[in-house]
Amino acid sequence: MTFEANKAVARRFIEEVWNERKLEVANDIIAPDCITHQLRSGPTPVTAPRGPEILKHHITEWLAGFPDMRFTIEHIIAEGNLVMMQCVGRGKHMGSWLGIPPTGKAITIQTEIIQRIADGRIAEDWVLTDFLGVFQQLYERHTKMWSGRKGAPVRYRER
Repeated sequence: MTFEANKAVARRFIEEVWNERKLEVANDIIAPDCITHQLRSGPTPVTAPRGPEILKHHITEWLAGFPDMRFTIEHIIAEGNLVMMQCVGRGKHMGSWLGIPPTGKAITIQTEIIQRIADGRIAEDWVLTDFLGVFQQLYERHTKMWSGRKGAPVRYRER
C-alpha cells in the first residue's frame, strides 16, 4: 500500500471509529489478530491482543466516561508500513471512568500512536497516552506545579 493509503486507514481509525462513533468500521480496519503495545514509563510496556471486538469495548468504556470525546489529528507521518499520529482528545468527564465518578471537568489528552498497516488493516500499534495529564486535570486540587527561580533549587508549590 502507498503512504497515503496507509494514512487513510489511520485517519479512519480516529475520524470514523472514535469521532463518528462508527464502531463497526473497526471490523474493516483492525486485523483480527492485532497486537497493541501500551507504552508507559517504568516497567515494560503492556502488550496484548486487541482485535476489533476488544477495541470496540475499550472505546465504549472511554465514551461512558467522556461521551463527547473527540480527537484531532495534529500530525500524521507515514514511513514504509508505519503511520505515526500525534492526536489531541477533548471531552468532558460526565460518566464513571476507571472507577472515578463524574467530575464534570473538561479535559485535554495527548496521545501518540504508531500503527503498523498490513493488507489495509491495523495489525499492530504502539500507544502512548498522557494519563498523568488526565489525572491532573480530573484531580486539580492535588496537582503540583514547579516553581523556583534561576539558580535556586526547584521546589513544588500547591496550585
